Amino acid sequence: MNDIVTGFALIAIVMLATPLVSGLVDRSPLSFAFLFLLLGLAIGEGGFGLIELDAHAPILEIVATLTLALVLFLDAVKLQIEELRARWLVPVLVLGPGTIIIIALGAGAITSLIGISLLVAFMGGAILASTDPVVLREVIRDSRIPRSIRQALRIEAGMNDVVVLPTILILIAVAGSASSTFGDWSSFLAKLLILGPAIGFAIGGIGSWAMFQIDKRTPIRRELQSIYGLGIVLGAYAAGTAADGDGFLAAFAAGLAVVLLNQTLCDCFLEYGEVTSEMAMLLSFILFGIVLSGVLPDAPLGPTIGLAALVIFVIRPLTLGLVLLRAKMSWEARAFISWFGPRGLNSLLLALLVVHAHIAEAELLLAVVGLVVLVSTVLHGASATPITAWYARRISDSVHEEERESDAAGIFGDHDEAVPRMGVSELNELLSGAEPPIILDVRSRMSYEHDNGRLPGDIRVPADQVAAWARGKMPDRTVVAYCT
Repeated sequence: MNDIVTGFALIAIVMLATPLVSGLVDRSPLSFAFLFLLLGLAIGEGGFGLIELDAHAPILEIVATLTLALVLFLDAVKLQIEELRARWLVPVLVLGPGTIIIIALGAGAITSLIGISLLVAFMGGAILASTDPVVLREVIRDSRIPRSIRQALRIEAGMNDVVVLPTILILIAVAGSASSTFGDWSSFLAKLLILGPAIGFAIGGIGSWAMFQIDKRTPIRRELQSIYGLGIVLGAYAAGTAADGDGFLAAFAAGLAVVLLNQTLCDCFLEYGEVTSEMAMLLSFILFGIVLSGVLPDAPLGPTIGLAALVIFVIRPLTLGLVLLRAKMSWEARAFISWFGPRGLNSLLLALLVVHAHIAEAELLLAVVGLVVLVSTVLHGASATPITAWYARRISDSVHEEERESDAAGIFGDHDEAVPRMGVSELNELLSGAEPPIILDVRSRMSYEHDNGRLPGDIRVPADQVAAWARGKMPDRTVVAYCT
């Protein structure tokens, strides 16, 4: 088959198979990522040999570029910085250094076990520090998990690529430079870290503002608004790249502009963007599976499995344990966050950047990263449901400190002003008045489930969800929270 027919066939497989096997995936420890990666391995050179692709195939480059740009944009849009207001800096500063430590430890493990040169090993450490949003998405959506913990995972997943991507790009530049001057490096870093993101930020801000203003005056159909956000992503990537900056950082900055400038995109785009992103991700998994089918034999099996074990069971848990040392959360929450650092598509996409830069040992690095991703996809995909259920049961059996916080900033000790308290007699007096207060039952999940007592007319809102409940509301009465 020619490239066009092959591309159409693979897209058809993704679009047809995803709905048909969705019920099986929902009821089993399997994940879409694992199934499509396995499919690629099966039909590739090392399997049945139906399709042969190498890491430089145009179809892989196009799909991978679109996927990574869209994932970065959506990560930025969903960071919820506006919800954290001025408090967003606290979790970012706490979680950010963790990525740097993971990169350094990962680089040491790669050069020791695989024998790759230190510079390329640091690229590998950065690649394996990136967490995959596919597995995390289901965890982050589970309302049984305290909101502060879900938000911490979301912030880490959204922000670690901002640390990882520039690190990889700078290391690629170092590997490819022979005798660059200080001026050359200053120009490169300015374009990479300032110009590209500035262009993306401008496109994201102006683009979302223009849509809002025009839609307010002459309403735009939702189906047209749904594709507008995709235009912002592609425009930011193209403009950032054309200016000799980095298109991926520009795409992330475009999404960040939508949030920081308090602009809004139609929820129809977020739905459309999520679906497009998911289809692109699954197609990418098939394509990477086909490529890895031919290169996986290059990875030394024993040392690479050992690397996967170190990355998953040692490096991340130890690093996150250190980073979360002073956080106000239970040991179950620390274990939960430490475990959910799955390696997946983002790592493969970033490894592809190294290959396309024609770095020595890049093909070996791709093979090693591919095998680590395969192990991580199996372990994290299979454990997502049971570990989430275990943590949810622990929450329902006892009171956990993280339940009292509505956002990630709270578990790191950053609090708003103290809330005044009132006694039973004062509350009873208010309830007897002409305008009784709104009573929110914000007790812990354990207290609520084991105590049948209720206050008259109260509304059940877990403490970690109060901020979400209050958003957009203008209560005309006093609000009283009934806590544990």
